[in-house]
Amino acid sequence: MRFTLPSFASALLLANGVAALPGLFGGKDCTDPNIIAHTGNPQGSTQKIQNVTTYISRPPLLTHPLTKFARRHVAVIYLSDVFGIELLQNKLLADSFARAGYLTIAPDMFAGGALDEDIDLGTVDMGAFFAAYNPVTQDPIIAKAIAYAKTQPFVEKIAIAGYCWGGRYAFRFLAAGKGGDAAFAAHPSLLQDAEISAITKPVSLAYAEDDSMLLPARRTEIEALLLPTNQFYSTALYSGTHHGFAVRGDITDIQQKEGKEEAFLQAVRWFDNRL
Repeated sequence: MRFTLPSFASALLLANGVAALPGLFGGKDCTDPNIIAHTGNPQGSTQKIQNVTTYISRPPLLTHPLTKFARRHVAVIYLSDVFGIELLQNKLLADSFARAGYLTIAPDMFAGGALDEDIDLGTVDMGAFFAAYNPVTQDPIIAKAIAYAKTQPFVEKIAIAGYCWGGRYAFRFLAAGKGGDAAFAAHPSLLQDAEISAITKPVSLAYAEDDSMLLPARRTEIEALLLPTNQFYSTALYSGTHHGFAVRGDITDIQQKEGKEEAFLQAVRWFDNRL
């Protein structure tokens, strides 16, 4: 769903000293790559929600009376990769969703235990990590974020954006009664067949061309499982990209930079069209 800000409203905003920001009111600006922040300082804030540390980024004019023209009816639940909300790129991506007009809520899925070093270095005990963090511990945290979003003014729909680790949980919260209304998953890891088959709402996926955690054969399997769900779905494959590109892509590499930006815009367009 897309809203455009009438000229009289633009004039009123400017008269009150409020500048119109790209993407806030829909229209073509909401898919301008410049809305994505690759560097800089986080714009959101961190607070406790039912004892869960949560990063929250709000559209710049969320409290302004004219926010009826923004996407105030949709909140994005941002589910991070294994590096958690402490990672700058995760906070900046959450801020980018906020600039696109969405209240964005990113719970700390690891209770301070997110990884702080590259898994590929072989120094991380992934067995212990998987034992500590799994649907038993993760689902309640995400449910709290969704419940909080639903208490916020104007919020009627819940979009879920999941990256790597969070991509699996984006699917889980499209099952009946779980609270998600649409999801976007970038290079999801550990996604189970039953979790794909159980979705009852639309989902869009972004794949990396070179992804040891999501090989081409698995992409084919995922799409075969999506078909009988009878839900809207879409997939996109980004050349020259690797696992994690949609968050931690090397922005000095043109293919990775464009892939990261296009994957973000894929999510925004998906939420626009489905919610």
